[in-house]
Amino acid sequence: MMPRCPLFVISKGRWESRLTSKALEQAGVPYRIVVEPQEHDQYAAVIDPKKILVTPFSNLGQGSIPVRNFVWQTAVEEGFERSWVIDDNIDGFYRLHNNLKLRVETGSTFRAIEDWSDRYENVGLSGPNYFMFASRKTKMPPLALNTRVYSCILVNHALDLGERWRGRYNEDTDLSLRVLKAGWCTALFNAFLILKQTTMTMKGGNTDELYKGDGRRAMADSLVEQHPDVTTVAWKWNRWQHQVDYTSFKRNKLVLKGGVIVPAGADNYGMELEVDEPVEVEDGGM
Repeated sequence: MMPRCPLFVISKGRWESRLTSKALEQAGVPYRIVVEPQEHDQYAAVIDPKKILVTPFSNLGQGSIPVRNFVWQTAVEEGFERSWVIDDNIDGFYRLHNNLKLRVETGSTFRAIEDWSDRYENVGLSGPNYFMFASRKTKMPPLALNTRVYSCILVNHALDLGERWRGRYNEDTDLSLRVLKAGWCTALFNAFLILKQTTMTMKGGNTDELYKGDGRRAMADSLVEQHPDVTTVAWKWNRWQHQVDYTSFKRNKLVLKGGVIVPAGADNYGMELEVDEPVEVEDGGM
């Protein structure tokens, strides 16, 4: 069972590591990796060129924002109502089930999130939680409403926010907040997880362009400037970090589409557990 919406992996300077690409290849999930023209040949040497989408610009110095807007517009022009935008430093996709974090080698998790999102009139963003933020030793709901969605995002193209992606920093958080402030809902799935590498631990991407020097503090301060009503700056995990209060968005309520009947019981979307030997994966990554 494969996703119905297109998957776009935003990548720069990571043709050697290409973690997300490898994970999707292993799962057999179709995708396109989006790169700037000056890096096409390096990526084409290790990835099927048919899977490479080249931007019409290069080295704008604005982080991933221009690429994300290019992807959004591309998906709209191709006739899709939603599209996935995914970071390039994800080392695997997982399902949290019966207190185990199980690596997924299928497109079913993407499809399940798509189908759930399509039940409602007003789901703007949805996606899986970070591996490290979903504890397998704690009872957790399958999803959390009206909070941030990071790094692997199903974007509803019906969003009309004046701007799509904007700024240079914290683009995921800024978009989540603008979606919520506009009255839409977001959905962060604990049932499905991504094992994302910790920010600034891999070369390429935004590491050199945005985060060097005092970039972490500048990044946090920029979000406070954009959303001073819900954002503060704190020292966490040995670095400056923005801190957002999402409690005011609990009033945003899901609106079920007319005629939709939510089926009873669990649908595993064809997923079956296959285990050769028990493997324990520690909580970690970000």
